[in-house]
Amino acid sequence: MNALLGRKLGMSRLFNAKGAAIAVTLLEAGPNVVVQIKKKDKEGYDAVQLGFGKKSEKSTNKPLAGHFKRAGQKPFAYLREVRLDSVEGIKVGQQVGVDLFVVGEKVDVVSISKGLGFQGVVRRYHFAGGPKTHGQSDRLRAPGSVGASSYPSRTFKGTRMAGRMGGDTTTTKNLLVVMVDPESQIIAVRGAVPGKKNTYVRIRKK
Repeated sequence: MNALLGRKLGMSRLFNAKGAAIAVTLLEAGPNVVVQIKKKDKEGYDAVQLGFGKKSEKSTNKPLAGHFKRAGQKPFAYLREVRLDSVEGIKVGQQVGVDLFVVGEKVDVVSISKGLGFQGVVRRYHFAGGPKTHGQSDRLRAPGSVGASSYPSRTFKGTRMAGRMGGDTTTTKNLLVVMVDPESQIIAVRGAVPGKKNTYVRIRKK
């Protein structure tokens, strides 16, 4: 197994042997349960489907409810595939915990950044805005010109304009594992992970 599913608990700090404070993100990453196994001869690749987090049966649609029932598991809130080189020795219902990781190794964390809604160009792209003087009392946060008149007579694709900001799948690479607590199924990684508290994440070994 080379990855786990989890959720972001928030940030904290730990102290190293020299007494220096280290900013860390706490991630609850277990237990993960194998819900499905995909094999190369049938699906074309080797992978396992992991489940994490509780979900009520009432909130689970019928196709997923049947999928979990076939695996003999209760519904999970977060379900993702993890590709492997081989699935030999792995069984449906098998549990995987944070002891998969060791202190000192580096991991990549995939999460969803905070959704900030519809934002203007000043916040979204750090535009300077227009001048305050010369009678332009209402142009301070305006984007300015977005295209010429006679040519090209249109706005080019990709022009930076106001729009939805955040809520994107983001991968933070090379985060150092500072602490592993198998009893509480929590690991601490050095630095920040995008997203708000309780955001579901994927933690991948390098």
